[in-house]
Amino acid sequence: MATIAERKRKNGTISYLVQIIKRRYGHKESRTFDSRRAAEAWAKKREKEIQEDIDAGRPIVSQKIAQKTLGDAIDLYIAESHQQIGKTKTQVLRTIQKDYGPDIANVRCDLITSKTIVDFAKKLHDRDGVTSASTVLNYLSHLSSIFAIARPAWNLPLDEKAMKDAMTACKKMGYTKKSKSRTRRPSIDEVNRLMEYFLEKRITRPNQNPMHKIIAFALFSTRRQEEITRLQWSDYDPNHKSILVRDMKHPGEKIGNDVFVDLPDPCCVIINTMPKTGTYIFPYGVDAISAAFTRACKFLEISDLRFHDLRHEGISRLIEMGYSIPHAAKVSGHKSWQSLQRYSHINKTGDKWENWQWIEKLKDPYLDKKALKRTLTKSVINPTPQK
Repeated sequence: MATIAERKRKNGTISYLVQIIKRRYGHKESRTFDSRRAAEAWAKKREKEIQEDIDAGRPIVSQKIAQKTLGDAIDLYIAESHQQIGKTKTQVLRTIQKDYGPDIANVRCDLITSKTIVDFAKKLHDRDGVTSASTVLNYLSHLSSIFAIARPAWNLPLDEKAMKDAMTACKKMGYTKKSKSRTRRPSIDEVNRLMEYFLEKRITRPNQNPMHKIIAFALFSTRRQEEITRLQWSDYDPNHKSILVRDMKHPGEKIGNDVFVDLPDPCCVIINTMPKTGTYIFPYGVDAISAAFTRACKFLEISDLRFHDLRHEGISRLIEMGYSIPHAAKVSGHKSWQSLQRYSHINKTGDKWENWQWIEKLKDPYLDKKALKRTLTKSVINPTPQK
């Protein structure tokens, strides 16, 4: 039973302190009111809520915590996490808050069960009939990060086991599945057309990013576009043909995951053409690189090609050249060789980029329009398509 104690304040007014103690369950809470009527009403309401928790086998939480929703937990996660949260993850969590309030985001933390999560996954999967199972898995994976730390970090009663049970159920019911690994590789013809397109752009507008160099570097280095923009002159070792990649992408931890990687010869050629005018070798924005690449592919009618496919092509090239999985990992930066097993089926066929004429062209950092017409052969500008 709740107890109500009348107390006199220093200013002479009367307050009413309500205390609810459930010793058997280790729960205690109190609240002060200006009137006895309000105190009695709150005490009655809270005792009913507490009894409902007891009857349902849920842990008793204070009213302040009980009012917290998953949306509140998302806000705390984004605001208080000292580890950098990627743009995609932040966007997914905000989408859950905005578009799925009644389904899960506005639900009290202590009331979210595995069924709540499964129902949310089903609705997400069935939304307009277009959400893929891999996208649903992505949403749940991002949410699971919050379920894992909500109780120890903020004392919010999100049940981590409920999330794990829900993810198991969703997998068995087909609502979630891992996305298929992309196998798209650019042809020499496609890369030639991109190189020509971007060099012409660079000549016409010298202030534009040297995308032709960035594309070639991405292909031979196997670096992601975010990693390319973080490469620093001070981390480059031309004698050992290696460079430190700061904050390399890693499933567990991105920030502080600095890895030295080997640089194939064409990478050093490209780096040597870049002006040493600042800290970074490629001081350009990730969004600008991505947007330029997408626009170029659309203009050149190159279908289904992403910038990240250059990394896939680069790793495939290493395997075709006879690199072992550990040797290839020294270039790609993979810590787990298992991640490279998808390339193990590739047969040794040599280096199809060995005589690629653009490497020689990129050695000259002062190409102008006149030099372009003079030095680029017809076979490079209009090559015979290669698979």
